[in-house]
Amino acid sequence: MKGAATLGRRLSGTVALAALAIAFLLLPAALGALVGGLRLDLTADRLYSLGDGSRSLVSSLEEPIALELFASGELSRSEPVFRTYGERVRQMLEEMAAASGGGLTLTVTDPAPFSADEDRAAEIGLEPLPSGRGREPLYFGLVASRGDDRVALPLLQPRRERFLEYDVARLIHELDQPDRPVVGLMSTLPLTYGFDPLGQRMREPWAIVEQMQQLFTVRNVGTDATAIPAEVDVLMLVHPKHLPEATLYALDQYVLRGGRLLAFVDPSAEQDAAGDNPLDPFAGDGRASDLGPLAAAWGVEFDPGAVLADARHALAVEGRDGPVRHLGFLGFESDSLSADDPVTAALDLVTFATAGTLAPRAGSAARFEPLVTSSAESALLGAERFAAPVGPEALFEGFSPTGERYVLAARLGGRPASAWPEGPPEGAEAPADGHLAAAREDARVILVADTDLLADPLWTRAAGSGSARVIEAWAGNGDLVLNALDLLAGSEALIGLRGRASFLRPFERVEALRRSADERLRAKQVALERELAATEQRLLELESRREDAGSPMPSAEQAAEIGRFREERLRMRRELRDLRHELDRDIERLGARLKWLNVAVAPAATVTLLLLLAALLRRRARGAAP
Repeated sequence: MKGAATLGRRLSGTVALAALAIAFLLLPAALGALVGGLRLDLTADRLYSLGDGSRSLVSSLEEPIALELFASGELSRSEPVFRTYGERVRQMLEEMAAASGGGLTLTVTDPAPFSADEDRAAEIGLEPLPSGRGREPLYFGLVASRGDDRVALPLLQPRRERFLEYDVARLIHELDQPDRPVVGLMSTLPLTYGFDPLGQRMREPWAIVEQMQQLFTVRNVGTDATAIPAEVDVLMLVHPKHLPEATLYALDQYVLRGGRLLAFVDPSAEQDAAGDNPLDPFAGDGRASDLGPLAAAWGVEFDPGAVLADARHALAVEGRDGPVRHLGFLGFESDSLSADDPVTAALDLVTFATAGTLAPRAGSAARFEPLVTSSAESALLGAERFAAPVGPEALFEGFSPTGERYVLAARLGGRPASAWPEGPPEGAEAPADGHLAAAREDARVILVADTDLLADPLWTRAAGSGSARVIEAWAGNGDLVLNALDLLAGSEALIGLRGRASFLRPFERVEALRRSADERLRAKQVALERELAATEQRLLELESRREDAGSPMPSAEQAAEIGRFREERLRMRRELRDLRHELDRDIERLGARLKWLNVAVAPAATVTLLLLLAALLRRRARGAAP
C-alpha cells in the first residue's frame, strides 16, 4: 500500500508538471484569443498609447477613411533603423484603427520593384528612398483616402519620429475637413500686392504671403477693425503699431472666445523704414510695435525699447572693411529651437533681425512655452542703437553678455482675463453675445518678438518677377510661420498634441563609456598635436642655426629630433588604439552580461517559479492523502 501511495504521489506530481508545461505553452495563445483587443502599455512616457487628441479625432470621423502604409520589404531587411521604425509606425496605425471604432481601416502594401503597387506608389507621389547600392528605389510612406479624395505623407522619416502621431493625425484631419482654413491677415507692414508710393511702382507680395496662399485662404483684416470676422480660423497679426483701442479690444475678445492668434511684434522693425516720420525714420519709436495692455493680460512681458544682441548667433553682414558679425542679425539653429513643439522641431535654421524678447509675467498663471531661445552670450541693447546710421562694428562697443538666455518666440496658454475687465473701452462696442471678462477656454496664441523674419531677404533668394518669379528658401522662417498657422488652424485635437518621447532609447551605460573614452582620446590627441607643434618649432630653431643653410638634407640634430618625434607619435598612437580596444572590450562585456540576463536569467526565473508551484501542489497533495 505504501508503494502504491508513493507511486500515486509521483504520478500526481508528474501530471501537475505536465499540466503546468501545457498551461505555460497555451496560456499566451488563450489570453490572446480572449483579450486580443486589450493593450497594456508599460513603457516609459507611454510610447505606444495614443494621446487624447488623437483618440477624439479618429473616433469622431464624419466618414470612414482608408489608410495604406507603403513599406518596401527590402528597406526593412537592409536598413535596421527603418526596420525598427517601421514596426513602431505599424503598431501606432493599428492603435489608431482600433480606437476609431471602424472609422479607420489599415492596409500594409509592399511596393515590390516592377510591380503594379510600385507604379501606384509613384503615381500617388510618394518619395522614393534610394538604396544606394544600385537597386530599385524603396518606399516608406502613408496614404489616406476617402472616395476620390486622397492625401499622403510621402516619406515617413525616423528623424520625425517624435511627431509621428501629430503628422498622422494632421493627415487624417486634412482629409476629414477638406476646406481650406481662413487666415485673417492684419498688418501695418506692406506684405501683400499693392502700389509702392516711394518707388512709384507696383510691389510684389512678400514670399511668406505667397506660400500662405498655397495652403490657406488669406483675407485682409483692417488695422482699424472693431471686430474679427467670424469666418477667420486663425488671425495673423503683424507689427501692431499704434492700433486703435477699439481694435485692441476686438483682439482681446477674439482670443477670450477661443480665437487662434499668431502675432509678430518688434522693437525695431527694419522693414518699417518710414517709421512715423518719413523725413526722419529714426526718430522716436517709429519702428516699434507692441500689444499694449493685451500683453500683460496674457501673462507676457515685452519691452518695445530693447533689442536682443547675441554674440554666439550673430550673422555676418557687409561692413566697411568686408564681412562683419552683426549682434542684432541672428541665426538660430536646432539647438536653440524647441524640440518638443511641432512648430520648431524640424527646423534647422531660423533668422531674426533686431528682435525683441519675451518673458512670463511675474504672478501670472498663464502658460509660457518657449519656442526660440538665445544663447547665454546675449544682452539687451537699446533700440535706438540699432536705429542710428552706424556700422555693426559699433554695436560691440560696451557689449557685455549677461549670461541669461532670452526667449524670442513662445506659445501662450491658460485662461487669461480681459484687459478691460469692466467692459468695453470708450469708442468700442461689446460683441453681439456680450462682453467676456475672462477666457472661456485655453488661449491659443503664438507670439514672436520680431517682424523682420517675415521679410524676403532674411530667408529667401528670388529670381525673376511676376509669374516667372522663383523663390528659394535658405532659412526656415517660412516653415516656422506655416507650421504655426497649420497647428493653430487644426482641430482642438491637433493643437493639444506635442512631440512624444523617442522609441529609439539609447543605451545610457554604453553612451557613458563612449563619452569617457572620447574625452580621454581627445586629451591624448591634444597632447600629440602640442608635441607636433613643439617639434616643428625645434626643427625651425635648428634650421636657423645650421652652417650649411639651404641644404636639402637634415642635420644630425634635426634627424635625431625627427626620430624622437616619430617614436613619440607611434607611442601615442598605440595608446589611442589600446584605449579604443579597451572601450570595445568594455562594451562587449556589457553586451555579454545583458545577453546572459536575457537568455539565462529570465528563463531560469520562469523555471524556478514553475518548480515552486509544483512543490506547492505536491505538498497539498500529500496533505490531502489519507
